[in-house]
Amino acid sequence: MDRRRALTWLGLLLGAAGLVLQFTISMQAMLADGRDVPGALGHFFSYYTILNNIAVVLVYLSALTRANWLSLFRTPLVRGLMAANIALVGLYVFFVLRFLQTLEGAFLVADIILHYLAPLVYVAWWVTTQRHGLLRWSDLPWMLVPTLAYFVYAMSRGAWVQEYPYPILNAVELGYAQVGINAVYMTVFLAVLAALVIAADTLLARTSRTVSP
Repeated sequence: MDRRRALTWLGLLLGAAGLVLQFTISMQAMLADGRDVPGALGHFFSYYTILNNIAVVLVYLSALTRANWLSLFRTPLVRGLMAANIALVGLYVFFVLRFLQTLEGAFLVADIILHYLAPLVYVAWWVTTQRHGLLRWSDLPWMLVPTLAYFVYAMSRGAWVQEYPYPILNAVELGYAQVGINAVYMTVFLAVLAALVIAADTLLARTSRTVSP
């Protein structure tokens, strides 16, 4: 097995293990706390971290199989925007969320996998295994679309169930004006990360001879 394929398998297994662990312990905790199954599932899948890690796992699968339903995840745009999105996951947790709660045991293990190891492995995978030079600056707005769609989803769900996955989105406590300001800040931050990905893609095309797996 060559190094590119080994890194793909590492990312896939690590991401899948983190998601399964987080799903298992979160569902157990929520059901024990009195939630019903639909409510627990809705809460679990409301997290940006979870959705992005699922997308990353699908990218790895698209590199290991020829399944037609994974064709979207083979495109340079999707693979590039995921590098920016998963980096945002890690950076936001490291600089903001880790100060808001103390995790132990399996919750800590899942947190480390999904917020730190998975982003690092994916960015390394994207840098070292992809054929670069295919992203354009005109792609930058499209790289923001999935996160903006997530924002609409999270806020719509929050207005319905009065529950928000992240403190910066909590319209009940902060009000919609402050949430809107927070969303602008995060969008700008993501745009910077996306710009760095495009710039890196251009630079790597000049210095690397990597090819897609």
